Amino acid sequence: MISTENVSLSFGGRKLFDEVNIKFSPGNCYGLIGANGAGKSTFIKILSGEIEPQTGNVSMGPGERLSILKQDHFAYNDYTVLETVIMGNHELYKVMQAKDAIYAKEDFSDEDGIRASELEAEFAEMNGWEAESDAGILLAGLGVGPEFYDKMMKDLTGSEKVKVLLAQALFGQPDVLLLDEPTNHLDIKAIRWLEDFLMDFKNTVIVVSHDRHFLNKVCTHIADLDFKKISIYAGNYDFWKTSSELAQRLRSDENKKAEQKAAELKAFIQRFSANASKSKQATSRQKQLEKLNVNDLPRTSRKYPFVHFQPKREAGKELLRVEGLTKEIDGVKILDNVRFSLNKGDKVIFLGDNSLAVTTLFEILAGEIEPDSGTYEWGVTTSQAYFPSDNQRYFDTKDTLVDWLRQYSEDKDESFVRGFLGKMLFSGEEAKKSANVLSGGEKVRCMLAKMMLSGSNVLMLDGPTDHLDLESITAVNDGLIRFEGTILFTTHDHEFIQTVANRVITLDGGVTYDKQTTYDEYLQETVF
Repeated sequence: MISTENVSLSFGGRKLFDEVNIKFSPGNCYGLIGANGAGKSTFIKILSGEIEPQTGNVSMGPGERLSILKQDHFAYNDYTVLETVIMGNHELYKVMQAKDAIYAKEDFSDEDGIRASELEAEFAEMNGWEAESDAGILLAGLGVGPEFYDKMMKDLTGSEKVKVLLAQALFGQPDVLLLDEPTNHLDIKAIRWLEDFLMDFKNTVIVVSHDRHFLNKVCTHIADLDFKKISIYAGNYDFWKTSSELAQRLRSDENKKAEQKAAELKAFIQRFSANASKSKQATSRQKQLEKLNVNDLPRTSRKYPFVHFQPKREAGKELLRVEGLTKEIDGVKILDNVRFSLNKGDKVIFLGDNSLAVTTLFEILAGEIEPDSGTYEWGVTTSQAYFPSDNQRYFDTKDTLVDWLRQYSEDKDESFVRGFLGKMLFSGEEAKKSANVLSGGEKVRCMLAKMMLSGSNVLMLDGPTDHLDLESITAVNDGLIRFEGTILFTTHDHEFIQTVANRVITLDGGVTYDKQTTYDEYLQETVF
């Protein structure tokens, strides 16, 4: 259990939290959500003690231990993998160090013997004899084998370090577990293992994630950071989102009769009451839902962009033919004899361990770089819009957003251009921002507005969900579901892939898998 009392914090004159009073209970997994910049990561740091609130306090149960997923990938460079994981239980690691130091003495005294005996008792009480095997189980689940145990952390890749630090956070059954974006850099097997681990975890979990599939799978509650407060709602992310939309609709419809609202609420309750993310929560969820009324539903200040791609013309049947594309970068062959063709209506997710391969393929197809060999040919009826993984070069200008977007529009009228900016949540004075001061998420929204203006019937999107908050990810997701053209895209968002893609292509040098299928079917066939 962990709770806050009257916690407030301001940064640069802006209040992030205003007297937050909240309690996180054992046996539950809380998904902490909020718009980008709302303070989710800051609140996690307050709970962990890394940041002190300006008012109020954080408290835990007596003798309880908190563990947090560390974000500093270089903090443990001089330790082995196994040591780093065991350091997740700081008290146990201290006992191990003290015990080893005594046994290493050449002049072992009686006092040393007594102290060693005390440390051995503490070690046994903390299940120290199982520490290495417990650490090994966590590492194995995340795909880190025994050959890594004695390696130094500084010799690991970035994604390997992330897995070790995650194992460190999970080690030793902490009473409170804080996870900020735990699925970043994890492969699908590791994510599935983590989902199962958290669903069986019996203590308190608080997780920040932009992965909606993950939140839906593991969360029993949503902790919504909005209006400088945090409110807790039973249910997973889909439950929160649907109920908040229902609440806005019911509250705004003043003419709807009370009995009509009650009927709509009852239908909503029946839909979700049996859909618990953990089966053991189903009964308590049912009881909570039965007591719901309109005023209990979430109030939200969230704004969703409106993403809609309207092709100016319909494409013919033959869209793209790729024959033997090969490309080396810095002496390394990234693409090797890549061959495939696209047909009308294909929505293709490109997967692979090397993200540079897909990025390179997209850059070739967008005409930005030349292949070393091979050819590609777009159909004569096609028009392409490209969303690159690195968009910085588009924003090295002091132009206002109106002027920036105007250059990509056939209609130069300011009100027309502002209409597209407004759809991306840049209204009023926001549209007068300089393009070179935008955040990562704001740049993505501008690039999407640029693509929407193009009227293209083929979209290439390399990582469109990066830097976006949950609301914007959902808006892009819905826009691509509605889009009637052809899509080539990459993302790590499970729900995004499952709901958009109707074909999967994997690249490992060349094309190693190409099938009309859903993402879940692909995973069942190739991974699990």
